Amino acid sequence: MSTHTFLSVTIHHNMSFFSFGQSAEIDVVLTDAETRKKAEHKTEDGKKDKYFLFYDGETVSGKINVTLKNPGKRLEHQGIKIEFVGQIELYYDRGNHHEFVSLVKDLARPGELTQSQTFDFEFTHVEKPYETYTGQNVKLRYFLRATVSRRLNDISKEMDIVVHTLSTYPELNSSIKMEVGIEDCLHIEFEYNKSKYHLKDVIVGKIYFLLVRIKIKHMEIDIIKRETTGTGPSVYHENDTIAKYEIMDGAPVRGESIPIRLFLAGYEMTPTMRDINKKFSVRYYLNLVLIDEEERRYFKQQEITLWRKGDVVRKSMSSQATIGAQRFEGSASSESALEKAAREDSG
Repeated sequence: MSTHTFLSVTIHHNMSFFSFGQSAEIDVVLTDAETRKKAEHKTEDGKKDKYFLFYDGETVSGKINVTLKNPGKRLEHQGIKIEFVGQIELYYDRGNHHEFVSLVKDLARPGELTQSQTFDFEFTHVEKPYETYTGQNVKLRYFLRATVSRRLNDISKEMDIVVHTLSTYPELNSSIKMEVGIEDCLHIEFEYNKSKYHLKDVIVGKIYFLLVRIKIKHMEIDIIKRETTGTGPSVYHENDTIAKYEIMDGAPVRGESIPIRLFLAGYEMTPTMRDINKKFSVRYYLNLVLIDEEERRYFKQQEITLWRKGDVVRKSMSSQATIGAQRFEGSASSESALEKAAREDSG
């Protein structure tokens, strides 16, 4: 046998020696898998998948099925565990995961399995402070990871879940009034009915033309999403135009007012996320754009706050979630989103 052939045979044996480790399969099954609501979430590659939906404060429980592929053959292990992890991954810093939640339950001490076995687990009232998010430069995810530890190669299985953060109705929600002016040429006032909107809300507003001496041919409102990642010198901003709403096509006259009604429900948006774990922010802006006949653009930007309203799903949700329903930023209300929604449901 030539040396070359001998080497290839040796490598083949080594490969099969290391790959034999998957002698068991792991399956993670949630306790309420049949009744728990699922939410659609876009993955990093742009595909939409459905995941089990959880809220802050809810218990995560279920069982781990470890199925031996070769019944009768023993499986030696260094312990079996389940983890609940919340982590942030910045795409420019791959491999460096920032964990903000990390819980571990040991299910079995080192030993051996002689047959397939099921292990129960429960993470009680788990804190899930942030919303699941997949963006241009950052990903925030929650997942369960079951591991059978082995000397050479662990056997593990991950299961992602989606977390939504709920907010109470903001107590302070003033309208937005702004002026756009170019001296002696243009003077516009615009007003939006409020500054904080829930994700299914309607932006209602009006635009008043007080002085028009330039030929405006087009006017629109854009909703801009700005994702900011990193700190200091390595800050990245990604602007994404979520919606374009044409207000008018043609020249306005002095004294004219134009109403605005922009329905948010049709767009894919998250709540406003400010300085999440000191890693990233997601903010939304209303951008008023005017274009004149010479293609010059005039615009005025105003930040709005988006929040997730806690109704509709309440009836199917367990009361545990009440423990951790997130308060709206700046709200002094002691009533949680879930309690308020439950009251509305019954009322």
